[in-house]
Amino acid sequence: MNTNNISTIPGSYCNSKTTYSRFKTREVTVGDIPLGGDNPIRIQSMTTVDTMDTLGSIEQTIRMVDAGCEYVRITAPSIKEAENLLAIKNGLKARGYHVPLVADIHFTPNAAEVAARIVEKVRINPGNYADKKRFDQIDYTDDAYQAELDRIYTKFTPLVNICKQYGTAMRIGTNHGSLSDRIMSRYGDTPEGMVESALEFIRICEDLKYFNLVVSMKSSNPQVMVQAYRLLVEKMVAENMNYPLHLGVTEAGDGEDGRIKSAVGIGTLLEDGLGDTVRVSLTEDPEKEAPVAIALVNRYSKRQVDLQHQHEHSVIRLSENNTNQPYLAKEVNAFLGGSLVPRIVIDLSAENGKDPFILNKVGYRYDALNDKYHINEQSVDFVYLGNNLPSFTLPGNLKVIYDFNTWLLLKDKANKHPLYTIALYNQATEHDPNLNLILISNDELRDTDFANLAIDETIVFVLQTQRVHGMADQRQFFYNLQAIGLDNPVIIKRNYAAAEFSGPLDDDTSPEEPISKLQLYAGTDLGALLVDGLGSGIWIDSPAIAPERITSTSFGILQATRSRISKTEYISCPSCGRTLFDLQETTQMIRSRTSHLKGLKIGIMGCIVNGPGEMADADYGYVGAGPDKITLYRGKQVVKKNVPTADALDELIEIIKSDDRWTEENKD
Repeated sequence: MNTNNISTIPGSYCNSKTTYSRFKTREVTVGDIPLGGDNPIRIQSMTTVDTMDTLGSIEQTIRMVDAGCEYVRITAPSIKEAENLLAIKNGLKARGYHVPLVADIHFTPNAAEVAARIVEKVRINPGNYADKKRFDQIDYTDDAYQAELDRIYTKFTPLVNICKQYGTAMRIGTNHGSLSDRIMSRYGDTPEGMVESALEFIRICEDLKYFNLVVSMKSSNPQVMVQAYRLLVEKMVAENMNYPLHLGVTEAGDGEDGRIKSAVGIGTLLEDGLGDTVRVSLTEDPEKEAPVAIALVNRYSKRQVDLQHQHEHSVIRLSENNTNQPYLAKEVNAFLGGSLVPRIVIDLSAENGKDPFILNKVGYRYDALNDKYHINEQSVDFVYLGNNLPSFTLPGNLKVIYDFNTWLLLKDKANKHPLYTIALYNQATEHDPNLNLILISNDELRDTDFANLAIDETIVFVLQTQRVHGMADQRQFFYNLQAIGLDNPVIIKRNYAAAEFSGPLDDDTSPEEPISKLQLYAGTDLGALLVDGLGSGIWIDSPAIAPERITSTSFGILQATRSRISKTEYISCPSCGRTLFDLQETTQMIRSRTSHLKGLKIGIMGCIVNGPGEMADADYGYVGAGPDKITLYRGKQVVKKNVPTADALDELIEIIKSDDRWTEENKD
């Protein structure tokens, strides 16, 4: 086999899967800040105050712009809010701010037509703009389906003509949870339905000779979001379209979960060179979203410069895999690979080997009084101790990795496994009969040591990379193993030096800042592989970050990619001017009483727009229905309407209990 072929893999939805290359779109005019083409990836967010609060909207917009937002979106649920956008715009100009404004429209074409005369861009959702969503399943004939499209054409045309007249841009923003009954009836709740929903509206725009368009495919599920954007690009290229892409994971949540979920979805697409503007949707103050988006995007600005000085095109390529087929690893030692959930490795080699409490950091709480360990849902599977031999007894279900030469010295090798380089494995006269871990990189596949490797069913590869475009390099490794005919499990290892976290994430250079960047970088690098079914385990190595934070991040990445569920998931909208309660406070309140319900997905939505539709992926929903009124859902079905806010959480818990999905929290 020729291992010196160094050409790249043409991606079906991107320029290359092994070299960073941004997919070039047409340029769109948004005020005086153009989007797409050769322009930088733009940053945006959305206000959360009531649009009728003119001063509040102005003040919040200024904070967002100062934090790095290049566009600011404001909800316009009715004509009065749309008209007030002019007062907000004039107030900003009076303060010296000329940021392009985006009107967010859902059910009200008349509000969109007003707003399009005032702001630089309007966002419409094709699922509820001139279309219907009542969760009805309708068996459309082709003629009936076309009649609906003709009706939408008539309803949508006035807005398009206004945008043409005023030079207003438009985002056609499909959301996974708000597909119309018409789309759902024909395509189902699928990425195909999301894409077709947008393309129908784009085709109308093109027929009317209007091309100042941006497109988005948002979902709270990063896997669905990634699939939809990739399919959208394929379909656009097939129809000779190249509109800019707005990237976002909708209702990502707050804190660590929100950052990791956003990184998995947005970062995966940025890795493939897709995306022209980014909004990170966090259930936090909107000015906190921009620094997170900037930290994600800046990696790719730097990468373009770095790649000019490196020969990244020389990635070792044995396979031209264009299908993103998962890597089907065999099972090793009934513990790793196969259909088992991905495993987590944490490095504790620098910790005190005489202190059993070090395992508290990785999910094994030591009870000194009874000399035993308590294990929780986020207990790691392996700890790497290197050459550090602990003087205390380890938990029986925890596997330990030692450097080979230290492993050789052990008398009791139960649950203890060696780590080798390829050369060291070839030279060794003793191997573990159950599990042998070998450090490897994609580049080493062409080395003599790899050619001489006697591969058997005990070998697990620990995949490293030193390349700037490391995710693509590691992805290529999986393709290459498939080409060679190997199916050994692979643990994906990424190393993050402290220098990678230099430079502020925001204006507050607090100790939390490197942790946030780790969540974003690892969420991107590892999550992008896991969403495609690549990897039987992950190993994040970052000496600058405490082991307990690496543990939490590791489990968060597996949760966000839906590859291993270890906690409750909250699908929480980022708030906007439509929100009917304090989302941050409410999310924390609900979390405080339900965070022990492993695997449950709870949607927390501030209004009906982000209610049954946007939380399509949730098991239960808590949705603002009016002042001091909450409507509770089971999936998409209303269970209780207009429950007083003071009683709503108790009522939600009772619904969960009635479905036999409640467990009491273990305080042990």
